[in-house]
Amino acid sequence: MPTLASTLLLTLLMAVGLVFFLRAASKDRTTVVEVHSPRPALEVLEGLSAWLTSRGWRTETGDPERSLLRFRGEVGASTPLAVLLSLLGAVGAACLALVIRQLLPQLGWWPLLLALLGPAAGLLYRRRAERAETFELRLLDGDSALGSTLRLRAHRDELIAIETELGATLQLASDGRLLSSPI
Repeated sequence: MPTLASTLLLTLLMAVGLVFFLRAASKDRTTVVEVHSPRPALEVLEGLSAWLTSRGWRTETGDPERSLLRFRGEVGASTPLAVLLSLLGAVGAACLALVIRQLLPQLGWWPLLLALLGPAAGLLYRRRAERAETFELRLLDGDSALGSTLRLRAHRDELIAIETELGATLQLASDGRLLSSPI
């Protein structure tokens, strides 16, 4: 009996781990970063705007008084990750069902129906991960002879893509935190 109790505990801990993984997979990772370019502000803004449009972002609003451009885009869920989470949920539920079967043999094989709840993990992930995202560009210093400084507020992955894909073209420089962060 102590073996079954410890197995039950480990199985429940695995379920808790799956719940936290689901939360982390669909977490909002909006980040703010300041970038500087020696190029004129208009050239940098046009380059960023064209790049964002080519990636499917739509211009939402602009506020000339605050020197702000806002783009909107729909973020989709990863199908392979949804399938993996469904599989992990089904295997975890089946493991829990087997432990329950061992603890309560009078239930027969009915606890194995818990494995049918596995796809709920993938569906939950898809529902939470598919959402509208916003990308904000704010010109902080554009009249300087030393170039332009922008504050970008967007999903961390988009900011990394800008830094890697447009960094050399538009001569963008930031503090480098995005590319050095392990998460």
